[in-house]
Amino acid sequence: MPLTDSQLIEIAALRAQSAATARPTVPALEAMLYAPFEVLDHGFVRVIDYMGDDAAIVQAARVSYGRGTRRVSEDAGLIRYLMRHRHSTPFEMCEIKYHVKLPIFVARQWIRHRTANVNEYSARYSILDREFYIPAAAQLAAQSVSNRQGRGDVLSGDEAAEVLTLLRDDAARNYDHYAAMLNEAADGQPLDPSRQGLARELARMNLTLNTYTQWYWKTDLHNLFHFLSLRADAHAQYEIRVYADAMLRTVEAWVPLATQAFRDYRLGAVTLSAGMLKVLKRMLAGEAVTQPDSGLNPREWVEFMGMLDRSS
Repeated sequence: MPLTDSQLIEIAALRAQSAATARPTVPALEAMLYAPFEVLDHGFVRVIDYMGDDAAIVQAARVSYGRGTRRVSEDAGLIRYLMRHRHSTPFEMCEIKYHVKLPIFVARQWIRHRTANVNEYSARYSILDREFYIPAAAQLAAQSVSNRQGRGDVLSGDEAAEVLTLLRDDAARNYDHYAAMLNEAADGQPLDPSRQGLARELARMNLTLNTYTQWYWKTDLHNLFHFLSLRADAHAQYEIRVYADAMLRTVEAWVPLATQAFRDYRLGAVTLSAGMLKVLKRMLAGEAVTQPDSGLNPREWVEFMGMLDRSS
């Protein structure tokens, strides 16, 4: 279970609190505050705090003094214009903070997005929990033969069973050795008084990358949309995509007008190069264009055909 009983009690207490405020709030997101969206086998995503809403994007774009009196349809039209023409600063007026529990290897992929404020659980200061990500059988896939950073066919039978056994056994053994090197009980007292135990900052090197870590991650809406455009994409690695999908649910509650524009112009859209656009115009004019006479290299041609749902 991603959360312990004591953590659930703490979350319930936080959700029971309320405070008067003069700033805009979003009821749909308020209903989600602090509550965990369970991800993978032990992970979660929680919204901890936020600032701004759809109206804040419009307000910043118009540089108006108040919330405005224009109709929602007009605000939606402006937000769609801003998204369509990649105006970023109005979306930066909205911010959100998440608490995320995730496997270390996912965190190392996630941290490549260097546009957020991050504070991670310190394994120099504290002891990491004995929790590891073990994939479901459907996620055990071979290396793709055509994509160096992708997956191919799903493993089955004895091979899949052996992989799961290795993952479980290696993670458990390494954690046992981590705990032995620390020589520290839950109350901080030494397990074996005759040994000093290794420093936490050194013992942690023995943990496997499927061990869970946690962090607080705060970003603005513009950079969050960039993150989601890459990580909620169907081609993203499954283990990070499920986190992006959970976050997208919270963003839809928070800024529904902006999220719909994002879905239309970014997440569900494609970008054509100048060469691809020329080829498309030739096709629309009735010309039968092939890769050799398209001006596109073979890989670009395959990508272009994929955009058009055509075979190469």
